[in-house]
Amino acid sequence: MLPREELLKGVENRDSVARVIDQAEQAIKTWEVVGTDFLSPPELAEIQRVFSRLTEVQLVVWGGYPQAERQRIAIARSELPLDSSQVSLVALEIAGNFLFDTATHRDFLGAMLGTGIVREKTGDIIVLGERGAQAIVAPELVEFLEMNLKQVRSVPVKTQRIEISELKVREPKKKELTTVEASLRLDAIASAGFGMSRSKMVDLIDSGDVRVNWKEVTQASSQVKSGDLIAIRSKGRLEVGEIAVTKKDRYRVQLTRYM
Repeated sequence: MLPREELLKGVENRDSVARVIDQAEQAIKTWEVVGTDFLSPPELAEIQRVFSRLTEVQLVVWGGYPQAERQRIAIARSELPLDSSQVSLVALEIAGNFLFDTATHRDFLGAMLGTGIVREKTGDIIVLGERGAQAIVAPELVEFLEMNLKQVRSVPVKTQRIEISELKVREPKKKELTTVEASLRLDAIASAGFGMSRSKMVDLIDSGDVRVNWKEVTQASSQVKSGDLIAIRSKGRLEVGEIAVTKKDRYRVQLTRYM
């Protein structure tokens, strides 16, 4: 048995982590690969941190393409072979003419959930503008959505399974920049990277809208380090690159902003 209470100590997404611990114990007991539902980036990051201490099991995380936000985890005993092909997911095309009634990610997700399915069975949705969208879902939903997802907003749609290789994934836009700061405080680095005032950034941090490595941080004075990922709701992500100390004892920080 896994050290459940020790693993759950101090975790933010307790229910999700507890569920995956249960599934890991099932994988150990049955010698089978066990799959989770789709998980959000904060859940995934915390689960990977928790399970990095264990040697009994291994995890493979996959959401259909390298930049996928929502992903599933395949769990198996460490002795077994495991790769991303064992993560069960399929792609759907939701095709319609959205030229005169543009639909957003929220519209497609709302229409899918409106058929009665749950969010945990759906992965990323890739909006294709006037042509519709593509969605990644659990395999057991395919026939149901093909039969029941017939309209998004006012637009009739045809929903059908496609190959994962047919996903039209765009590379994220990114911007490289360098800033020189007196400290490595979160508010200083994030305000420079996102191009906003320090006071506005402090407000966002105080209100819980800022995450570092997908963990909510509410202290503006928190220190960042090379490799950290700073995310702000609806504003994108910022990766902290190389940090060097200047002759004047300031910090020169390489940043990559993903928009």
